[in-house]
Amino acid sequence: QVQLVESGGGLVQAGDSLRLSCAASGRTFSSHAMGWFRQAPGKEREFVAGCSWSGGSTYYADSVKGRFTISRDNAKNTVYLQMNTLKPEDTAVYYCAARNDPYSTYVFRRTSDYNFWGQGTQVTVSS
Repeated sequence: QVQLVESGGGLVQAGDSLRLSCAASGRTFSSHAMGWFRQAPGKEREFVAGCSWSGGSTYYADSVKGRFTISRDNAKNTVYLQMNTLKPEDTAVYYCAARNDPYSTYVFRRTSDYNFWGQGTQVTVSS
C-alpha cells in the first residue's frame, strides 16, 4: 500500500510558477511509477506528466510540454511537478498517482494504469 499526499497548490497569476509535491508513505516508493493528473470542473481527469520508477523516463501531455517538469527524489519518497509559465487553462485539481512497477521504463498515461491516488491539491491561475 502506498499513501500519497499532495501539497503546493494555490492561487497564482498567469505567468507565475508553482511546485507541487507528492509525499508517499511506505518503503516501496522507489519501485513505483508515478504520474500527475488534473481535473478541471466539468471535465474528465487528464494526464499531465509521468515518470518511471527511477525517474529516468518521463512523458508530458502536449499542453504542458516545455512548461512543466516532473522529478522524483526516492530518498525522500517524494515526486514533484514544477509548473512554470502557468496559464488560466491550467486551473484544476492536481492529483498524483502511483503504480507498482519496478522494472519497466514505460511511462503510464491512463488513469486506469494507476493503483494509488492522492486527495488532490487545487491550482488556480488567474488571468
